[in-house]
Amino acid sequence: MSEKQEQQNTERSRMLGTMEMRKLVPTVSVPIMVSMLVQALYNIVDGIFVGQYSPDALTAVNLAMPMQMLMIAVSTGMGTGINSLISRRLGEKRPHDARDAARHGILIEVVGWLLFVIVGLFFARAYIGMTNPKAEVLEMGTLYLRIVCTLSLGQFMSICFERMMQATGNTTLSMITQLSGAVTNIILDPILIFSCQMGIAGAAVATVIGQVVSCTAGFVLNQWKNRELRLTHEGFRFDWKTVQNILVVGIPSTIMQAISSVCTTLMNMILAGFGDIYVNVLGVYFKLQSFVFMPVFGLCNGMVPIVGYNFGAQKKKRVYECVRVCLVYALVIMAVGALLFLAVPNLLMMPFDSSADKALTAEGCVALRIICSHFLIAAAGITLSTVFQAVGRGTYSLIMSLCRQLIVLLPAAWALSLIGPNAIWWAFPIAEIVSLTICLLLYRKCDRELIAPLPEE
Repeated sequence: MSEKQEQQNTERSRMLGTMEMRKLVPTVSVPIMVSMLVQALYNIVDGIFVGQYSPDALTAVNLAMPMQMLMIAVSTGMGTGINSLISRRLGEKRPHDARDAARHGILIEVVGWLLFVIVGLFFARAYIGMTNPKAEVLEMGTLYLRIVCTLSLGQFMSICFERMMQATGNTTLSMITQLSGAVTNIILDPILIFSCQMGIAGAAVATVIGQVVSCTAGFVLNQWKNRELRLTHEGFRFDWKTVQNILVVGIPSTIMQAISSVCTTLMNMILAGFGDIYVNVLGVYFKLQSFVFMPVFGLCNGMVPIVGYNFGAQKKKRVYECVRVCLVYALVIMAVGALLFLAVPNLLMMPFDSSADKALTAEGCVALRIICSHFLIAAAGITLSTVFQAVGRGTYSLIMSLCRQLIVLLPAAWALSLIGPNAIWWAFPIAEIVSLTICLLLYRKCDRELIAPLPEE
């Protein structure tokens, strides 16, 4: 690496500790938010194409979705651990250890991919069959899940490279990496599903190809532009302590996100008793809400290196300031999303509905208006939960997610199902209120343990 390139990369990292926060947060987060918006757009477009192909295909994809969510949970959860450790080591002025964290992170992501190869080869049919779908749905769901699981190496590697670039403040490169895959996916979906007459297999193949494109772009950009973390085998020695430092944040983050997969699977089982239409309503809701939640997650992904760097550099005021700025942005995004869900739910649902009686749209409108009541509460919870991850207290985020998605949501959904299917949707705001209350208590505890003892600047 040239001296000039070394200086440019060092300055990029230093901006995390010096730039004005109201300027820094958008600088770091907006590229991530844009890329995640495009990813959310892909989720919506993919659902529309599959839904127009056939209602059974939409049901099959929705039944497979929790396992895909689990793959994302493992890859992004480990990515959060990688991001957190790299940014803290850079803040501590330990660039060699930051590069070591990146190389160990790649090994961890490969292990994660191998686990899902086993799932795809041996457990796909059993998983889809858990809700006792009809034969056509079972066959389509099994085929789709086998393809996206066994060929998912591109997803795991692309997430790893994205987090490496985010950790050094190179979020524009991270955006390019994710955009390349999402745009490829959007283009290939109608071609493979309809023109090539591959049906649901076409949707799965388009997903895999998009992931490979994203992975390739991520590797090239990291090697070319992100020289602080340029990957080489020279001087590499496996260090279990480095792996532990990644896993201490990555495992709770993975479990926290994996809870969504478990939750969705169990929610599908509850809703399936009332008919496939309610399973599809939940699936479409998750696709639509991703267009609101993904920008907030992108904002919070940008928080991780900022908070991690300033925490490592012992800059207490900047940690607090970052939290305040991100919370305001998150609340604004969620408020806009809630207004759309309240005002035009029919326009949001109709593209997914190929049925003659538009029953999916009718039931979906009820669900969207009820569930969106928790969006503002979720904004605060997601933001504060990210702080826990950035300072190495991922267990606190895990506790919060357990309360929101298992301990409260599922029992509430089951109890409300005794009233009727539409009552189930109220479980979402109920769970969010309880989890935010717990989150505030944990935030105060985290503040006393870690942030308050830091010296003033």
